[in-house]
Amino acid sequence: MAPKGGRYRGSVKDFPDFDASKDAEALHKAMKGFGSNKEAILDLITSRSNRQRQQISQAFISIYGKDLIDNLKSELTGKFERLIVGLMRPPSYFDAKEIKDAVQGIGTDEKSLIEILASRTNQEIHALVTAYKDAYGKELENDITGDTSGHFKKMLVVLLQGTREEDDVVSEDLVQQDAKDLYEAGEQKWGTDEAQFIYILGSRSSLHLRLVFDEYKKISGKEIEESIKGELSGDFENLMLSVVKCIRSTTEYFATRLYKSMKGMGTADNTLIRIMVSRSEIDMMDIREAFRTKYEKSLYSMIKNDTSGEYKHALLKLCGGDDDAAGEFFPEAAQAAYQMWERSAVARVELKGTMHPAADFHADNDAKALRKAMKGIGTDEDSIINIVTQRSNAQRQEMKKAFKSHFGRDLMADLKSELSGTVAKVILGLMMTPAQYDAKQLKKAMEGAGTDEKALIEILTTRSNQEIHAINQVYLEAYQKSLEDALSSDTSGHFRRILVSLAQGNRNEGEEDQAAAVEDAKIIAAVLQISDTGSGDSDSIETRFMSILCTRSYPHLRRVFQEYVKQTNHDVEHTIKKEMSGDVKDALVAIVRSIKNKSAFFAERLYKSMKGAGTDEKTLTRILVSRSETDLLNIRYVFKEMFEKSLHHCIQNDTSGDYRKVLLSICGGDD
Repeated sequence: MAPKGGRYRGSVKDFPDFDASKDAEALHKAMKGFGSNKEAILDLITSRSNRQRQQISQAFISIYGKDLIDNLKSELTGKFERLIVGLMRPPSYFDAKEIKDAVQGIGTDEKSLIEILASRTNQEIHALVTAYKDAYGKELENDITGDTSGHFKKMLVVLLQGTREEDDVVSEDLVQQDAKDLYEAGEQKWGTDEAQFIYILGSRSSLHLRLVFDEYKKISGKEIEESIKGELSGDFENLMLSVVKCIRSTTEYFATRLYKSMKGMGTADNTLIRIMVSRSEIDMMDIREAFRTKYEKSLYSMIKNDTSGEYKHALLKLCGGDDDAAGEFFPEAAQAAYQMWERSAVARVELKGTMHPAADFHADNDAKALRKAMKGIGTDEDSIINIVTQRSNAQRQEMKKAFKSHFGRDLMADLKSELSGTVAKVILGLMMTPAQYDAKQLKKAMEGAGTDEKALIEILTTRSNQEIHAINQVYLEAYQKSLEDALSSDTSGHFRRILVSLAQGNRNEGEEDQAAAVEDAKIIAAVLQISDTGSGDSDSIETRFMSILCTRSYPHLRRVFQEYVKQTNHDVEHTIKKEMSGDVKDALVAIVRSIKNKSAFFAERLYKSMKGAGTDEKTLTRILVSRSETDLLNIRYVFKEMFEKSLHHCIQNDTSGDYRKVLLSICGGDD
C-alpha cells in the first residue's frame, strides 16, 4: 500500500545520529552478566529502523564474533523474545519465518498463511519467496502445496506468484466483463465455478477490482463478500474474503485483525506480534486511524489494557502514540470518519426480514390447529411455535379473528394461560401488531420501580415517523394516557426533552440541504464545545441542537455529521461520548448510530444481550420480535461481519429449550 500523498506512514523511523557500533556495544552490555536489562534492549531495538537493526547485527558480529539474534534468544523468553527477535529479522525473512512456523509440525496455521499472502505486494511476495529458499533451502510453493489442499491451495499458489497486475489504466469493458463472469460463476450457477473467482481475484489490479466490486453489486444487488460467504466455504472462503478486504483497504483489514487478536478472553499474541512488527515501517499510522475510527478506542489503549511487562512496553513503542491522549482525534482519523459518513450517505440497502407470509395460508385451519395444540391436558408448544413463527404479522391478525369466530375465545388469552416464561413473551409479542408490541414495551419500560432507559432509547431512536404515529395511537387506546405524558412523568431534564421530541414522529423525510447542513454542523459544534461551561445562551443553542438531531432527515443528518468532521476534525459520535454523560449521551449516541447504520446498532445490542454471564432476555426478545419482518436478515449479515460468528450460533449457545427453539425460528437461518 502506498503512503498517503507520498508521506511516510510507519511508526518507526531511522534513528538520528545512528552509530551501529555503539548500539552493538550497548546491547552487549545489556545482555552481559547475571540477567539482562530488558528495558534497555527494547528501548534501543524499537527506536531503530529495520535497516539500522541489520547494521547493528553486522557490527555485533564484527566486534564480538557472535550472532546477535542467537544472543537475544538465549537472554529473552516467551512473547517478548518472539517480538524482539522478529524485529531483528529483515521483513522478508520475518515473513518467511512466520510461514515456516505456520506449515511445520502437526496442523497448519491457515490464518497466518491467509493474512500474509493476501496482504503483501508483488515485491514483498518475491522477496519472501527468495528469503524462504535462502533460510530453509526449500521452495516455499512446495512446502505450501504439501500442507494444503483443494481450491485453498490453488489460490495460495496464485498469490505466491506475485503477479497481480499493477497498472493504473482500467478498462471499463473488462470491469463489466469480470463482474459478469463472477456473477455467472457463483450466484447464477448451480454450484460454483471457483476457477473464475481464483483467476479474477488473484490476478487483477487493486484499482480494477474495486471497480469490479462496485459493478458486481449493481448486477447482483449484493456485495461480493456476501456472495463469497454464500458460494464458498472453509479456508477457501476465509482466504477470498481476506483478499477482498485487502483490496478494499489493507489498513482496515489489519485494524480488524488487531482488534480481534485482543478482544474477549486471552490474546492471540502471534497475530498481534506479526502485525505490529510487519506494519511498523509501512502503514502503522493508517492502521491506528482505522482502528480508532472503527472501534472508538485507540490501538494504544487496547494494547495497554491487554498486555503486560516489557512485552507491553515494546508493543506500545511500535504503536508510536496514543490517539486517545488528551482527547486527541488525529486529522487522519477525522478524514477516515469523513469518508465513513460519505459511504453512509450513498449507501442504499434493501431491508429484508426473516419472516414472510406463508403460502397457501388458511386462517381457519391455523386457528383450529392452535386450538387443538392447547386443548386437553398439556400443551403442544412445538405446534404453536411452528405455526406462529411461520406466518407474517398480518396473517397472525387474521388467525386471531378466525379463532374468535370459530370458538368464541380470545386467542391471546388462551396462549397466555397455556404458555409461560420467556416463550410466552415471544409468542404473545409476535401475535401483537408491531405498534401494539412497541407500545407494550414502552409501557413496561416505565412501569414499576425504576425506568428501563435503554429500552426507551432503543425504540424511540430507531422507529420511522409512521411507526411512531401508530405507537402513539395504540398507547393512548390501550392505557388511556398519551405516550408524551407518560414519558414526561417518568423522565426528566434533557433526556425527557429528547424522548418527547422523538415521540412526536416529526422527523423530516426530505433530502439533504447542503447550506443548512453547514449551519447545523456549526450549532452541534457550539453545543459540544460549551457543554458544562454555563454559557448564557446555552439553553437556546441546546434546544436547537436537540431539534436538529430529533427532527432532521437521515440523509440531511449524514451530511451534517460530515460537515461537523470538516469543521472540527472530530467525529460527532466520539465527541458526544467525550462531552456528554448518562442517559442523554446514550440517547444521542443511539440516534447517531441509527443514522450511520441501523442494522449495526441492533447487531451490537443483540451481541451485548448474550455476551458475558447471563442473558438479557428482554433485549434479545424485543429486537428479534420487532425486527423480524423489517430488517432482521440485514442485522444477521452485519452481526456475522462484526463478530465473526452467526446470530444463530450465539442464540444456540446462549439459550435453551422452547425459548431457544422459538428464537432460532425467528432468526431464520445460520450464516
